[in-house]
Amino acid sequence: MKELIINKNDSGQRLDRFLKKYLSKAPQSFIYKMIRKKNIKLNNKKASPDTIVFEGDIIQLYLADKTIEKFKDQTKIKKSHLPLNIIYEDQNIIIINKPAGILSHSANMDCGNNIVDSMVHYLYQKGEYNPKIEKTFMPSICNRLDRNTSGIIIGAKNYPTLKSINDAIRKRNIKRYYKTIVEGAVKKDRLIEGFLSKNEELNKVEITKKERDDSKKIITGIRVLATSDQYSLLEIELITGRTHQIRAHLASIGHPIIGDIKYGNKKTNKYFKGKYNLQSQFLHGYRIIFAELDESANYLEGKEFIAKGSETFVRIEKELFQ
Repeated sequence: MKELIINKNDSGQRLDRFLKKYLSKAPQSFIYKMIRKKNIKLNNKKASPDTIVFEGDIIQLYLADKTIEKFKDQTKIKKSHLPLNIIYEDQNIIIINKPAGILSHSANMDCGNNIVDSMVHYLYQKGEYNPKIEKTFMPSICNRLDRNTSGIIIGAKNYPTLKSINDAIRKRNIKRYYKTIVEGAVKKDRLIEGFLSKNEELNKVEITKKERDDSKKIITGIRVLATSDQYSLLEIELITGRTHQIRAHLASIGHPIIGDIKYGNKKTNKYFKGKYNLQSQFLHGYRIIFAELDESANYLEGKEFIAKGSETFVRIEKELFQ
């Protein structure tokens, strides 16, 4: 028999979900069967799969050691040499300025060369994360950016903070602002709405004015920072956060982002690549404001964080808009 003591990073979740993460290689049917047959108990009592576990609870596994080893995945720290541009850090969160060209999450070809792996490796080296102590939790990011979009990513060091930040993002209590340069003169601030549909095969999205069966509503706020005859510098508020939302939404109203190879203008992109060596779309998640959060993270309420754009972005902005 093996006992598992629930800590703060495992607290507040369903028993079956905890077990599915702890015995990640086990079929779900096996976990439910073991709970039903009382081979898995909670505080020495029979429990239901949907029972919520809390810090200090003890789970008893009446399973052979070989069975546990077979179904338990060993957490491995992926070494990362990717330097993190940290703009804020405390005991709960880490705010990172992600450069363009770097993935937010791990992919097979980018093992270690992404924000998540780099953050986990950094916290492991600092001694703030120990996979031998944690049962299911690993530090994680709360928001993602496209590979070629730079800007702020929020990382959570523990489960209560991860849950709090994710809830705040879902409730739109964390304001997220992007800076971008688009083609054409945008005359006034506005709020644009539409419906977004994904094309998984092409890895693109389509924006329509009318709702379709496969679409989701999107809302994008636009504030004009500067404008010329040919280009506009905009602050974009991401009110709903969908895949490629800002890029596709701006392109759909006739103002594609410079450097955007998916939704932009090829001739314009070629010009900026040649003159400024612009390798990605000019889209930078430069500002976040924390509004209302629950008690585990409410000390962040009212705080604002700003991430500086790359040297290329700063140069383009200055030359186009003085």
